[in-house]
Amino acid sequence: MKSTGTCSAGIERLREALSTAEAVLIGAGAGLSASAGFTYAGERFRRYFSDFAEKYGFHDMYAGGFCRYETPEAYWAYWSRFVMVNRYMDAPKPVYADLYELVKDKNYFVITTNVDHCFQKAGFDKARLFYTQGDYGLFQCSEPCRQETFDNVDTIRQMAARQKDMRVPAELLPTCPHCGKPLTMNLRADDRFVEDEGWHAAARRYGDFLRAYAPRRTLFLELGVGGNTPGIIKYPFWQMTAQNPAATYACINNGEAVCPTDIARQAICINADIGQVLSALRKDSGN
Repeated sequence: MKSTGTCSAGIERLREALSTAEAVLIGAGAGLSASAGFTYAGERFRRYFSDFAEKYGFHDMYAGGFCRYETPEAYWAYWSRFVMVNRYMDAPKPVYADLYELVKDKNYFVITTNVDHCFQKAGFDKARLFYTQGDYGLFQCSEPCRQETFDNVDTIRQMAARQKDMRVPAELLPTCPHCGKPLTMNLRADDRFVEDEGWHAAARRYGDFLRAYAPRRTLFLELGVGGNTPGIIKYPFWQMTAQNPAATYACINNGEAVCPTDIARQAICINADIGQVLSALRKDSGN
């Protein structure tokens, strides 16, 4: 089932669902960060990566992550700049802050495939977040020799500041302190992705939240989740809504807000920009 009625009608229904929910489970995908201004193409790409585009021929940040760079120094020149603008800079728009204001007094939890740390920067409690796919702010061993991650802020800032001609100094190349192999980004790409103790602790807290609140009057709020990994957020949200007549499923996704017909009566699908919807909810609620 596609978008239900007008945008304003959907916003009104969502406002009521937020007001009456005993708990809110937020499932966030790339569309939420895109709405906040973390776009990977267009003017923002040209502003930060025009030199890489000219040399290597790619035209968006995502493609740049898969480019075959000639040396590790060139590889880390790209990635350090990428992480600086997508992890250590603030999002251009206050979309995450608006979301936080709407749920901060609720029993909430967040599961997200995003890796840009925007939730914590907006004030969300770290203990209520489950980053399933990694974090731009972490390194891991490329082997990996153990299930451990390493904060990368100091190294990334040095690489970004000291790179020249799209290369970083060789002495800044990160290596594993245990085995000496190169470090890499802690991003899920294959079976070498490291799920450290922090990852598993967050997974346990997510499971605890589901056991406590999924059977109750819960709002499953899906924001900007696409079709790349539907088994992490989208399908489970549909299934849990179907299993609980008291639950509400809400999806805000510009052009992709859909749900199965068997939960249509419990669903609110809004085809609109997420930031505009959240801003309208905050304005009308007085938050």
